[in-house]
Amino acid sequence: MPLALLALAIGAFGIGTTEFVIMGLLPEVAADFQVSIPTAGFLVTGYALGVVLGAPLMTVLGTRVTRKRMLMLLMGLFVVGNVVSAVAPVFGVMVVGRVIASLAHGAFFGIGSVVAADLVAPQKKAGAIAMMFTGLTVANVVGVPLGTYIGQSVGWRTTFFVVAALGVIGLLGVARLIPEQPRPEGVRLRHELAAFRNVQVLLAMAMTVLGFGGVFAAITYITPMMTEIAGYSASSVTWLLVLFGLGMVGGNLLGGKFADRHLMPMLYVSLGALAVVLALFTLTAHNKIAAAVTIVLIGGLGFATVPPLQKRVLDQAAGAPTLASAVNIGAFNLGNALSAWLGGLVIAAGLGYTAPNWVGAALAASALVLAVVSSVLERRSTVSRGRLVAQHTPEPLATPAPQR
Repeated sequence: MPLALLALAIGAFGIGTTEFVIMGLLPEVAADFQVSIPTAGFLVTGYALGVVLGAPLMTVLGTRVTRKRMLMLLMGLFVVGNVVSAVAPVFGVMVVGRVIASLAHGAFFGIGSVVAADLVAPQKKAGAIAMMFTGLTVANVVGVPLGTYIGQSVGWRTTFFVVAALGVIGLLGVARLIPEQPRPEGVRLRHELAAFRNVQVLLAMAMTVLGFGGVFAAITYITPMMTEIAGYSASSVTWLLVLFGLGMVGGNLLGGKFADRHLMPMLYVSLGALAVVLALFTLTAHNKIAAAVTIVLIGGLGFATVPPLQKRVLDQAAGAPTLASAVNIGAFNLGNALSAWLGGLVIAAGLGYTAPNWVGAALAASALVLAVVSSVLERRSTVSRGRLVAQHTPEPLATPAPQR
């Protein structure tokens, strides 16, 4: 794999850290600004919405510059957002800082996926995308726990200054290691938008929303589930999330490896297994060891879907993949928000803290159904094209019999 992928992974590490570390620092931030925990939760919601809206917006704005330059601008925006969060004098300013940082998220991963895929041979594209996303998964193993520890020990503002420094390192890495590529000629906004008329692109994005949403239906409510049902102490939740992150790292790498060989079968296996494991979590959540093992499996199976889904969008939007790739990153966050809302509904309905696992299983199973539908439609389209070509191919002229 090219060394340039390291620069993308470093940027992804910083972005992943700033996205998730706030969840462990909400009490400190809320106390500092003298707001309630639910109000402080807007720092999470605002970031997610910023990713969904910022992915297409920043990608469209970047159509007139090279991809390398756009990646550098996005990392610069990321640094600014985290510095604003670190120095925010009032809560509203911090929300603005979080939104600024989030605007870089979707476009960075979207454009970065295209760049990563272009750096390697066609049969290694999913592996290259997975390598970039490794930075995001490692952030959940190292960056988030370390950032939470720093924030709780030294102060949450220090955490955001450290994350901003990671952004500077990522920016320098992109500037130094990513090769300069000319802006694709002949690709305009209308070409990028045309990809959304492809039903296969839309199906892949719907699979992203539902499949990854299944993961966060359970993980969003992991703290009350593990403390109230499994019997873990509140301090143990951090290490359970580390286990989740380790599963993400392994699943991401395996997903990238096997998606390059058998993309759709990889999706069938990972989505089907994810639905089963999430359903079983309603039972294993009552036992500490079984719950810990299940959390690892959810992280692994959930992120095993990421490289194949991202590559599926790139393949189906070939010729103008940048906007579709970025919007698909927003689809991951849309799935997170949707599943968290649905999980909250079933808890509020009195079905218990394990009820979101059933929601996650249903979402993952729905994504599996869409994957099957996508394959069936693709096979039918291939057969139809083959018949059309056969109908318009003239039959060879008969060779006249030799005269005696």
